[in-house]
Amino acid sequence: MRIENHILDILQLYEYAMAIGKSLDYKESCDLFLKLLLKRKNLNAAWIIEPKDNMLQSTYAIPFGEEINIKKDDEASGFLDTIDFGKIITVNKAISRIAPIPIEEGKMAIFNLDAQGYLFLYSKKNNISNKDLSQLEPVIKKFTINLKACKAFKEQEQLLHNLEMQNQELSDYAHMVSHDLKSPLRSVDTLASWLIEDNKGKLDDHCSAQLGLIRSNVEKMDALINGILDYSTIGKNQIETYKVDLNVLLKDVLNLMEIPSHISIDIAELPTILGDKYRLQQLFQNLISNAVKYNDKPKGLIEIGVEDKKQFWEFYIKDNGKGIDEAYFKKIFKVFEKLENTQDSTGVGLSIVKKIVDLYGGKIWLTSELGVGTTFYFTLKKHNDGTA
Repeated sequence: MRIENHILDILQLYEYAMAIGKSLDYKESCDLFLKLLLKRKNLNAAWIIEPKDNMLQSTYAIPFGEEINIKKDDEASGFLDTIDFGKIITVNKAISRIAPIPIEEGKMAIFNLDAQGYLFLYSKKNNISNKDLSQLEPVIKKFTINLKACKAFKEQEQLLHNLEMQNQELSDYAHMVSHDLKSPLRSVDTLASWLIEDNKGKLDDHCSAQLGLIRSNVEKMDALINGILDYSTIGKNQIETYKVDLNVLLKDVLNLMEIPSHISIDIAELPTILGDKYRLQQLFQNLISNAVKYNDKPKGLIEIGVEDKKQFWEFYIKDNGKGIDEAYFKKIFKVFEKLENTQDSTGVGLSIVKKIVDLYGGKIWLTSELGVGTTFYFTLKKHNDGTA
């Protein structure tokens, strides 16, 4: 064979290969490669059929023609199992039954695409040969891999879409349930308050205590509902980030909280970071509240500080409280996990903290010693991507 023909074959193979993998859309990928193949080989049609359940169905065809939909055990499809990679056959009545367009003469090359089905190339003028099979083998195998990638990408897109739909439904459900729950809770609290006011001096200590317990549990339920709503909405939307002075933010947080007189809080100089004030306030408020809640010392101390770690800030909130058993280190960041069944504990606070830290691309962990105290550490990137 002349050297010019070898060069042309190589250039043609390169052209085929370059047409594959430019898209992860199934139809577009088939268009790019098979239309080029038909043009260069002067072929008349190409189509792909795939096994689905107990049927063989067409998934792509040029020209489009009729959809192929026949049983696997049909006589016309029986020979497909004998094809290892590629085979050229002369068109007959049996094979014409699995073609999307009318064909009565010529030759057809059939390629086994493994799990992606079978590729059919049809030539009315018999201009397809065993040499073409050998030449096309590497690009057909590459094409098969590309089709597999296209399907995986589509499945991933569908999965993400389904997850988004489910998350939205769960969010809508959480808001609906919270509204439906809060209304009767307010009614119960109001009724209990009226009973206490209308019967001042008439109720014995037991009845007064029971009514107080009702109001206390209503308050706890209200806090739990608010916590669930906060947890479900974190990270739902892209929120604009801006410079937040954490020294100012901590002052605002402490003004909102009731800090017992026996607990002192020592705050080091904190940086100004990029973030969202509301999320950062939730983050620090939950951790400080946790440190206050579980401090059993006559003189409680909470220390808040930070270390510069080049790419991120490493914050710590240290207390001299009860401490936490190491067995609970991972559990406490899960929703509804809590160490003690106290009246003001909902089991949501630390899960909110972790979700916020995750949102900012950081990490959170702790060290603790029973009876000595606990230190929570968390990192925040200095340059986040604006998803907070």
